[in-house]
Amino acid sequence: MTQLHPLESIILSEDEYLATELASEGKREYIDGRVYAMAGASHNHNFISGNIYRQFGNHLAGTPCAAFMADIKVRLGKDYVYPDVLVDCSKMAGDDYFSLAPIIIVEVLSKSTRKTDTTTKLIRYINLPSLKEYVLVEQDFVSVQVLRKSNDWKPEYFYLGDQVIFGSVELILPVEQIYDRVDNQEMNEFRQQNPLFPNH
Repeated sequence: MTQLHPLESIILSEDEYLATELASEGKREYIDGRVYAMAGASHNHNFISGNIYRQFGNHLAGTPCAAFMADIKVRLGKDYVYPDVLVDCSKMAGDDYFSLAPIIIVEVLSKSTRKTDTTTKLIRYINLPSLKEYVLVEQDFVSVQVLRKSNDWKPEYFYLGDQVIFGSVELILPVEQIYDRVDNQEMNEFRQQNPLFPNH
């Protein structure tokens, strides 16, 4: 998730938030009646989100499922958030601007968002009836954490050399593909030791 800044002077009702969000100059999340402005993301954050979104999108082509990146809200009761990547297979009627039934949600972590993504949002996400997998990806080092409904939301960790199984969409991705183009110490060392790996 990109960095959030509370707009301390703005406390809105759910209806007020929805009515003003489309006209807002930037994306804003809505949690516990307070509006949070979303700041820009780093290159590494965008590479990771883009890599996952592209792999999901290619894999899901021709199916009822679709991948979305950053611009589609998820409704969590009366809260609304923008996951970095999500997959939704529902045909439920609803607002064109938010997902009603995501089956996978991905958040890319940073120092400023790790607490929210691993506490506040985690609790809300895993209580979504539709959600099957919640994925947390570090950007400053290589670590992919997957929490699965089928495993009682217990975390599984994946590192360089591992393959991440996204069971809900029957997709397997090597960790290296998730971190393609990412500039951190682990990936730079990995590329030096594996000259056949694409060195973008």
